[in-house]
Amino acid sequence: MMKALSSLSSFAVSLLFEIMNIWNTTSDFILLGLFKHTGAHLFLFVMVLTIAFTSLVGNALMIFLIHQDARLHTPMYFLLSQLSLMDMMLVSTIVPKMAADYLTGQKSISPAGCGLQIFFFLTLGGGECFLLAAMSYDRYVAVCHPLRYPILMSWQLCLRMTVGSWFLGAADGLMQAAATLSFPFCDAHEIDHFFCEAPTLVRLACADTVVFEYVMYICCVLMLLVPISLILISYSLILAAVLQMHSREARKKAFATCSSHLCVVGLFYGAAIFIYMRPKSYRSANHDKIVSVFYTIFTPVLNPIIYSLRNSDVKGALRKCMGHWGTSNQD
Repeated sequence: MMKALSSLSSFAVSLLFEIMNIWNTTSDFILLGLFKHTGAHLFLFVMVLTIAFTSLVGNALMIFLIHQDARLHTPMYFLLSQLSLMDMMLVSTIVPKMAADYLTGQKSISPAGCGLQIFFFLTLGGGECFLLAAMSYDRYVAVCHPLRYPILMSWQLCLRMTVGSWFLGAADGLMQAAATLSFPFCDAHEIDHFFCEAPTLVRLACADTVVFEYVMYICCVLMLLVPISLILISYSLILAAVLQMHSREARKKAFATCSSHLCVVGLFYGAAIFIYMRPKSYRSANHDKIVSVFYTIFTPVLNPIIYSLRNSDVKGALRKCMGHWGTSNQD
C-alpha cells in the first residue's frame, strides 16, 4: 500500500508540473449552469437547495449516530458512515458553487478550481462505486453466512476495503483531472454544465482527444461495470438464500431491503454509466445536466433513508439520543 501511495504521489507531482504552464496561460471557464432566472427555475433551484440541505443533515446525523452508539460499531455501519461521508463531501463539492453562480451571476471558475472539482467529484464518485460493492459483500455474508460473519467480514478486511475504495477513487480522480486540464482549450471557454465534469470539458479541447477518451472509457469499465457486477452477484446470491427461508416474514423483510438497496444502486450506477459510457454521438448537454443531478444531489439524500433510517438499530439509536437530549434539557 505504501509503495502504491508513493508511486501515485510521484505521478501526481510530474503531472502537476506539466499542466502548471497551461493553467497559467488558460483563462477562466464559464459554467452556464442548470437554471435560468425565471419563476419556474427559481422554484426548482429552491427545491434542489432544500434537497441538498436535507442530504447534508441526514448524512451528518448518520455519522453522528454511528459514532455515538456502541451497538452500531460494526463493519456494516462503519461502511455506512463512510458512504454518508462521501455523500456529504460530494454535495459540498457541487452545490455551493452552483448556488453561488446562480445567485451572484458570476459563473466563472479558474482552471485550478475546475481541476479540483473534477478531482473531488471523481474521487468521491469512484470511491462510492467500490464502497457500494463492499457493502453488498457485507450483506451477502450477513445473510448467507451469518455464523461465519466475524471471520469473513473482519475489521481488518473492512478497513482494507474502505481504504481501497478511497485510494482507487482518488487515483482515478487525479489522473482524469490532470489529463483533462493538460489539453489546450479553444477560445470558447463556456461549459454547458453546472459543474466541471471531465467529459464536458474535453469537448472544449483544441486537440485530438481520441486516445484520452478511449482510456477514460476503460477507466469507466473498471470503475462502474466491475463493482456493479459484484453487487448484482452478491444480491443474486442473497435472493437465492432468501427464497429458501421458511419464514414468510423473514422473506418479506429481506425482499424489501434488497429491492430498496438495488433501487439506489440502479439510480447511481445507471446515471453514471449514462454520462461516462454513452457513445459521443448520442451525447446532449441538457440530458447530461439532468442526469448528473440524480447522482450528485438526489442519490445522496436517498442513501441515509434507504440504507439507514429504515433500519431498526439506527432508529433505536436516534430515539436513545433524543431521550438523552430531552433528559439533559429537563435537568
